[in-house]
This record gives sequence, C-alpha cells and structure tokens, in this order.
Amino acid sequence: MTTEPTRRRLTERQADTVRRLTDAAVAEVGESGYEGLTVRNVARRAGVAPATAYTYFASKNHLITEVFWRRLSALPPVEADGALLERVTGTLREIALLVSDEPELAGACTTALLGTDPDVRELRERIGVAIRERLRAALRDHDDPKILGALELAYTGALVHAGMGYTSYARMADRLAEMAELILPDPPE
Repeated sequence: MTTEPTRRRLTERQADTVRRLTDAAVAEVGESGYEGLTVRNVARRAGVAPATAYTYFASKNHLITEVFWRRLSALPPVEADGALLERVTGTLREIALLVSDEPELAGACTTALLGTDPDVRELRERIGVAIRERLRAALRDHDDPKILGALELAYTGALVHAGMGYTSYARMADRLAEMAELILPDPPE
C-alpha cells in the first residue's frame, strides 16, 4: 500500500489515479490559472470521472495543496555539509523554488495553502512540519527555537508577499537568503 493523499492509504491503482489527477492539475492550472481551475476539468484531463476525483480531493485547494506537498516530500534530505548560512539559505532556496518556474502554479499554491477545508488544514500542517524539520536539519547545532521561528516566519511572509504579486517567486529565494543573513548568528571568528 502507498500512503497517498490526506485521507487514506491507497492501492497502487488508486495511487496512480491520484498521480494522474495531480499531474493534470498542474497542466490545468498552467493553462487556465487558479481562478479557472476546477476539479471537474482536472478529472477530464486525467481521464477519470469527476466523482472519482472528488473521492480523493475535496476541493481544488486540496488538490493544489497536495501538488505542493508531493513536491516538498520529493526533495532530497538536507545536506549536513557546509557552513551554517550556506545550509540554511540552500534549504530556504530549495523550498522557495519548488514551484517558482511555474508562476500560475506558484500563485495557486499560495492561495490553496490558505484554504480552510479540513484536508487542506491537515496538509498545511504536514507541510509546516516538513519545512520546520528541513530548517532544523540545516540549523543542526544552532537549533534555537527563536531562530527557527524567525526563519519559518520569513519563509511564510515571503510566500505571501510573492503571492500578492509584490515580488516574483524566483526573487523570493534571494530575499530569503538576505533574511537568513540577518537572522542567523554571526559565525565564530
């Protein structure tokens, strides 16, 4: 059995259906944007019945949040080598750039992650924990809760800032590196 979206464990066949739906959602949002995205259109593109799509995803927010979760989950483990600033900025950059080359998807992810349905909330919590753990791994010996919290807030703020159109998602990665320099302790001399 494969652990797949929020609500349950899936057989290989069901996991394939979910993969087709998430792939179709990326293509659909790329063509029609978040506003034009519907679970029905995604189902059509994936070659499944709308009822089947709704079996796995309660809403378009749930579907897009699942796309982000899958990309985040697919990242390799945080490298333990290098200086503190390099590890942390590399980790922040990697997370920030997950969807940066797909502007419509990036905007959709920002909007979807703010959704209020229970499946989105559960995935948002998983995403938050995964990001926290990646940052904690990058911080290693400097795992101060205040520093970790500041980095999490910097990431979240940057995501919303980009989602509001104040900066690009690609530029967000550079801004996060600047924030990390301000937040992290100076290296010993």
